[in-house]
Amino acid sequence: MGPVEDVLEETRGLGETMDSWFDRIQVPDTRFELHYGSRMLRCFSNRPENVHDLLANAVARRPEGVAAICGDETITYAELNLRVGRAAAGLAARGVGQGDRVAMILANSIEFVVVLFAVARLGAVSVPLNIRHTEAENRHILNDCATRAVVYEASLSERIPTRDGVPTLEHSIAVDRTRAVPLADLLEAEALTDVTRVPEESTATILYTSGTTGRPKGAMLTHFSIAHSVIHYTTVMQLTEVDRIMVAVPMSHVTGVIALIDTAAYCMGALIIMPAFKAADFIDLASRHGMTFTVIVPAMFNLCLLSPNFDGADLTKWRISGYGGAIMPEVTLERIAEKLPNLKLVNAYGSTETTSPAVLMPPDQAVARKEFVGLTLPCAHIAVMDENAVEVPRGTAGEVYIGGAMVVPGYWANPDATEREFKAGYWKSGDLGIMDEQGYLRIIDRIKDVINRGGYKIYASEVENVLLDHPAVLEVAVVAKPCPVLGERAHAFLVLRDSEVSDAELRQHCVTLLSDYKVPESFVRLDLTLPRNANGKILKRELRQRLA
Repeated sequence: MGPVEDVLEETRGLGETMDSWFDRIQVPDTRFELHYGSRMLRCFSNRPENVHDLLANAVARRPEGVAAICGDETITYAELNLRVGRAAAGLAARGVGQGDRVAMILANSIEFVVVLFAVARLGAVSVPLNIRHTEAENRHILNDCATRAVVYEASLSERIPTRDGVPTLEHSIAVDRTRAVPLADLLEAEALTDVTRVPEESTATILYTSGTTGRPKGAMLTHFSIAHSVIHYTTVMQLTEVDRIMVAVPMSHVTGVIALIDTAAYCMGALIIMPAFKAADFIDLASRHGMTFTVIVPAMFNLCLLSPNFDGADLTKWRISGYGGAIMPEVTLERIAEKLPNLKLVNAYGSTETTSPAVLMPPDQAVARKEFVGLTLPCAHIAVMDENAVEVPRGTAGEVYIGGAMVVPGYWANPDATEREFKAGYWKSGDLGIMDEQGYLRIIDRIKDVINRGGYKIYASEVENVLLDHPAVLEVAVVAKPCPVLGERAHAFLVLRDSEVSDAELRQHCVTLLSDYKVPESFVRLDLTLPRNANGKILKRELRQRLA
């Protein structure tokens, strides 16, 4: 047997079946419905009609409950609702209405939350953008979705396109953090209380893919898809109004918007906002405010474990955490279990195109099934397909297709990309995966990251897992380097805990656990961290360019 089969054999019989686990957490009632013209989908029978209803329900039920905390400022749901109404009035006064696109180039802040829900109140479409984008990147996206207004950080004014560059752009509204009320230029004295009701299948938010390959595409997250994702998160994480939810990832990312902002409103919890992630600050905030839930990437866990203030911090209220986007090293899982024995870890697998999660790992299986990403969520469906779009048997590798109520209808104004990447309501993930007999999904690698060495296939993630098992290795990325003889060879980029470890020792570690052709040809040491985009994904394209 090979390494993939070994993992399947070792984990066969572990844990519960999909049905028994979801029965235990009392999943809300579901039913089949027809949506987007031709998609027959399993849906939650009772769900919010639109994004605005997430806030409206919290305001109705917990008006004096804490909605958000950022720095020295704490606001209740009633106060948040008033600001949302005043911001909605300000946008409406500028002619923004149903279906109009409003770009948001805002840092993590209460103002981000206010504008997000103000846009939803008008039935308009929010377009959150990364604050690290250049003017050219912003201009492309604003033109692509024909943006009518942009709300932006005043400190980023040089990155905001003018109307000459974006003909549809009528209003640019600055958020000035040097003022007592940063959003003053948008807030009207009289709050808008009327809500524009829009069909649940209409677009609520456009999130542009990270653009690691080619031009970014705008995934159309609908009110319908968002409702299902927040119910999935709330159900699996068992979130309630007593939870304090930290957002430390960019709010402009699907995790920030859906898993944290919208989910916090749905469960009526308190959102703790970090303007930017720093491990020591994260630990201090989590301790001070009694954080109970967050979603972060494995690298953030590693940085927290290495932070000097970690051991002395009171993190006893941190009961559950989602993670995803990269491999969680076994040594990290072990240290978390040792330092935070009450913390439940939930691997989350999804994407912008799936409105965040499609698969979540039962917390009690995080260590036993560390090679897997979890079980398919109740209103999702996973199919593992061969190159002819035929489903493969359980235990066989193929491309992961994702269907379900959370999958977006397509890309904004991009029918060619929609036709290419969506088939019969399923999104083609580009991931190579295996489904085991009990329904647990394992992601082997990105199909494009499979290295072809003289006809032998090398899964970069397999080599990365082996290197992460070495105690000196903190982070690793394995990429292909062109070879005139064999086509491609594997090379490893490393961030080390112990710089004294030799390449010979790392190579020997691999030799004992991998076939000889899988062992990296070279090891490149990086001083601080692997290159990542703002959403935490490793930029393997940049690493390949360094080798070239």
